[in-house]
Amino acid sequence: MMNLSTVASKLYLEKGIWFSIEKQKISYPEEGNSAMFELEESSFWFKHRNNCIVTLVKKFTPDCMFFDIGGGNGFVSKGLQQSGISTVLIEPGLQGCINAQKRGLENIVCSTLEDAGFKPDSLESCGMFDVVEHIEDDTTFISSIYKFLKPGGYCFITVPAYQILWSNEDVDAGHYRRYTTESIKRLLTSGGFKINYISYFFSFLVLPVFLFRTIPSLWKKKALPISMHKKKHQSSGLSKIVVDQLCKREVNKINHTKKIRFGSSLLIVATKPL
Repeated sequence: MMNLSTVASKLYLEKGIWFSIEKQKISYPEEGNSAMFELEESSFWFKHRNNCIVTLVKKFTPDCMFFDIGGGNGFVSKGLQQSGISTVLIEPGLQGCINAQKRGLENIVCSTLEDAGFKPDSLESCGMFDVVEHIEDDTTFISSIYKFLKPGGYCFITVPAYQILWSNEDVDAGHYRRYTTESIKRLLTSGGFKINYISYFFSFLVLPVFLFRTIPSLWKKKALPISMHKKKHQSSGLSKIVVDQLCKREVNKINHTKKIRFGSSLLIVATKPL
């Protein structure tokens, strides 16, 4: 476990987790981390997202300390840690931090960056994976991330794509918006960032999301219970073979920093100029 007091001034250590006293309100349902904990382990969606993220982090910042901001149960952090990336989970939700500790994460901060007292220009490399859409004022949030990042530091982001795919599931998850390449570029460049790489992914989910989430939402259908979400995130037999091949193709393209033209999510790498 690293001594995080060297980069953050308002933390104390208790039972293996770093805490701050003050807590900011985050647009994420209280039960969200608990509901996702079991789902993450069996979900092709979470596994594929992890593979894409790990591929890019190892490509751009293999030797940097990585800060996973708003990392929930630590599923991404665990994947990075297992891949040899020194990782710190920053998660304001207590249950998420407890779940991350169960997963064996070594460095966990139960706080936001601001509440923890992180110093400006202190982060070498950071990521927000399906976090930015939960922030009402995303412009201020991105500006704050820019402040904490070192000059020359890297920021990795995933967000849901296309407002046309908006559904009740976005509402229930606490999303404020979905993005396109142009809208996320505007957000990041207005905050001072330089875009190094941007691509859609989950290209094979655009039509299913539209047919089975967006259209039913237009008729005010209620959200599915978590048991049904689990079934939707699993694949077996022939469907598993097809999905695995589609995922491998996307990871290969991302590994060669080739762009995927469309998808239900976006993946971005940006830097704070020197």
